[in-house]
Order: sequence, then C-alpha cells, then structure tokens
Amino acid sequence: MMPHNTKNKNIAERVTNILLVGVGGQGTILASELLARVLLAAGFDVKKSEVHGMAQRGGRVVSHVRFGKKVYSSLIARGEADILVGFEMAETLRSLDWLSSGARVLAERKAILPYTSLVGEAPYPFDALDRVRDAGFDLTVVDGEALAEKTGEKKTANVVLMGALARYLPVERSTWEETIKKNMPEKLVKMNLEAFNLGWGEK
Repeated sequence: MMPHNTKNKNIAERVTNILLVGVGGQGTILASELLARVLLAAGFDVKKSEVHGMAQRGGRVVSHVRFGKKVYSSLIARGEADILVGFEMAETLRSLDWLSSGARVLAERKAILPYTSLVGEAPYPFDALDRVRDAGFDLTVVDGEALAEKTGEKKTANVVLMGALARYLPVERSTWEETIKKNMPEKLVKMNLEAFNLGWGEK
C-alpha cells in the first residue's frame, strides 16, 4: 500500500519517528502498543518507549515509536518526530518542539482541563489547534471521541486515531485488521475494527 500522501512515499526506506501524546486514561499507551505490533507484523524493526508520568491521575503520557529497516534507539530526539498523534489539544500544542520541519500532526479535538486550569491558576489553550496550524504543520483534526460513540464505546477513540494514522503509513489495511483481531479480547474485536475503519475514513 502506498501512503495516501505522496510526500511520505519513501517512509518505508528510512527510520520514521512517531510521537503519541495524551493524558492518563485516554488509551495512548494501548494505541502505541497496537501501532508497534502492526509495524512488526508488516516486517519492520520497531523500537518503543513510554513516559507515563502520573498517567492514572490524568497526567501527561508520551509514547515514542520508531520503525524502519533497522532501529537502534527507542527514543526520538527532540526536533526529529515525523508524525505527532495528539489525543488531547493542549498536549498536542505542547509537543510541537519535538517535530521535524514538515512533520504531520493528527490531533483529536479533545480538551481535558488540568487542575491548574480548573481552579483558574493557568488559562487553557482552547485555540491550541489553530496555533498548531499557524505554526505551519500539516494538521489533520480528528473528532475521535465523537466517531467512537458510533461504536457504542467512547473509549475506542484511541483506535479511531490509529485508523486515521494508518492512511499515512506503508502498511496494508489488512495487517491492521488482523493485528486488531489477534490482540483484542474477542468480545471487543468488532467494536475496535469499527473504530479503526471510522478513523480510516476521516480526511
């Protein structure tokens, strides 16, 4: 499968860096695990690393996924991420300094206000995605949670985001589908396949 955007046509021939960011409880780490398994199934060397922070309390969660013919380090150097997948608007904006020039950004239109914003100590950047676009990055906004509701489970928003990401990676759609079937509990497979396909269909 060729990536939909010809700008990424050589993506399979080099090491590609994907940064996933969100807050605890959004399934960011589960999404990165699915991504890594898919890339391994497609024959790539893959390295993955996470920074959990206070994930279970709604803190920042960051996953590094690197793939190519041969990958030696699991960590992306600042300024070298090729793709950013943002599960929360402020975390997407906060991560721009990790991106390389011309990087692609896939962002969920989701705001989760931290405690400091809730109590008025720090303003929340509700214009975060406009600021990402104004910074010159190729931005695709995905209403992941809204699409996930069509499956009957909002928690599948992370798989919706993976479906949107999949269109830009050199991996067959069938590989994604088979990996979901093999790695999800049987009762959750249909729901997650639907979430993936909803994400794939987003432009």
